[in-house]
Amino acid sequence: MDFYATNPGPIDDSVLYDQEKHVSSAIWEGQERGALRCHEHTSKLDQWALTSKQIELVKRAGFGYLRLIPAISLDNPLISALVERWRRETNTFHFTVGEMSITLEDVGYLLGLPIDGEPVIGVTYTTCDAVCMKFLGRIPDSGSTSGGMVKLSWLKETFSRCPFDAPIEEIERHTRAYLLYLVGSTVFSTTTGNKVPVMYLPLFENFDRAGRYAWGAAALSFLYRALGNASLRSQSTISGSLTLLQCWSYFRLNIGRPRLNHDPIHDRFPFVFRWKGKHTGPSTNRDVTFYRKALDSLKPSEVEWCPYRNISDALLPEDIRDNLILGRSNTMLICFDKAERHLPDRCLRQFGLRQPIPLDVQQWERKSRGVDGGVDLSGKMETELSEWSDRHLRVVDVDDDVEESQYLHWFLKITRKLVGRPVPISSEFQRMNAALRDIANVADMLSTHGMDDQQMHAVTRIRFLAHECLRDQIGSMMIADVTDSDLNEVEKKIRGKERIRRKGTGVKRRRKDDVGSHFQNHSVSSQQQFCIATPIDMLDPTASMCHVENDDMDMCADDSQLCYMPGKLDESTQLSDAANDIDDSSFCRTVEEMDHNLLSENGDIGQQNDYSVLV
Repeated sequence: MDFYATNPGPIDDSVLYDQEKHVSSAIWEGQERGALRCHEHTSKLDQWALTSKQIELVKRAGFGYLRLIPAISLDNPLISALVERWRRETNTFHFTVGEMSITLEDVGYLLGLPIDGEPVIGVTYTTCDAVCMKFLGRIPDSGSTSGGMVKLSWLKETFSRCPFDAPIEEIERHTRAYLLYLVGSTVFSTTTGNKVPVMYLPLFENFDRAGRYAWGAAALSFLYRALGNASLRSQSTISGSLTLLQCWSYFRLNIGRPRLNHDPIHDRFPFVFRWKGKHTGPSTNRDVTFYRKALDSLKPSEVEWCPYRNISDALLPEDIRDNLILGRSNTMLICFDKAERHLPDRCLRQFGLRQPIPLDVQQWERKSRGVDGGVDLSGKMETELSEWSDRHLRVVDVDDDVEESQYLHWFLKITRKLVGRPVPISSEFQRMNAALRDIANVADMLSTHGMDDQQMHAVTRIRFLAHECLRDQIGSMMIADVTDSDLNEVEKKIRGKERIRRKGTGVKRRRKDDVGSHFQNHSVSSQQQFCIATPIDMLDPTASMCHVENDDMDMCADDSQLCYMPGKLDESTQLSDAANDIDDSSFCRTVEEMDHNLLSENGDIGQQNDYSVLV
């Protein structure tokens, strides 16, 4: 059996130190959360009727291309499966082929937002009235605000149509309202579903000044934070520019990628247009499990490392083309309180370069927005702002002597290779139980004739350990809590089944209070019951184990068998006293020794046999 079937990684947790908080740990334990709720609110953007003067102001503010991007149908299961592969420790996806990430280069190509400029940061607010009055000329009603956020619906209802002959001041107010709606429904969408913080409004006071902000870097920082939050096992929603995330996946991974009815109109800047239009191809049965399995078995042939290589530079705006080099800058991305590391040195193959083992990532504190109104975050993020100011000095150098095999060898040790279990927990439990029973039977039937004392002690010890493991496995079955209604249903089924069997077997029916106390005091699965022979009876090869499913509680009428239930184990084992006096150092290897043998001296991953026990 493949080592990763029982240990999905990481073998070395120095990089993925937050594994226990990650959703992949919950999934491995059988705790499915399903598809995430994806918050991106682009469906009503086309209901804004902008005048030519407004469009000019939007372009000056740096959003001329973003406003053109139409609503794209989101594939929630695909997005959810990608999130399961995102690691907030490195701000990269950990795939079977190595690390990949959404970089500033992707933002430039796909969204057309400026990726260089001043950091998007400013003053936080806990109320809306004063800010809205200053920059929009109106105060929202009390039902349209929540703390420092205003409802998108109020912005659209109030400002979606600017009078054609409105004075310039009114045009600017309507345009600021549109820009707030635009960023609040796309790149800075929140999990609230219909609100946007008003802290962005002051940045639109002067449209030319707004155009000098690195909105693309802010959008990526916001998405990094959203991906990191959604990758935690406790989360069920995700926000941010999910159009960017999904189209990034379409460009780079041949998983879930739709086949398009090609139209020249879609081959234009920004390049998310390529995925707008009528999609064809199979889409049924593509749930999170489908995409998870596809990503768990991702092959190098299914990855497009450099999807933009054939795009003509003539299609790119000059300011985007001149700053694409920042895609390789190890810097800090900033969007108010959301400061996230941009680490392209971990995914250099996306730039057509060889991938060395990257530098260690220092753990850093993700700062939250101040709760007090009027807080200027610039004074609290001096280190992060300094890193961004040095972005052009942090471009990763190219090393032609890199041996990529060293990176892959290192990566397999530090990564989480699998998210989904190759074998379901229930099947793995049954397989291990059957294997343990086979071992016990072989040991019980083994003739000790001609053995010396040491050999006889060894056989006795093997018998004892096998039977103890069987008892422990049955006693530690993982089950859901049984509710009162579940208990009543099970009791009814037990009573009904026993009434039928009493005529033929003579087995006495358990009293109702015995059944109730059994379920209240012991963790027993309502799905399965295993009846195994006692250690003494296992010497009889005719003894067998019965397995009953579908909530049916079976009674063992044959006196040669004992129904093992947690907390009610057979106390007649005759081997334990003798076995306890034996030195087991020759027969049992410690966990540390097993772990050591999984890796050879050169770090190669070992193989386990078919009876590997899931830990």
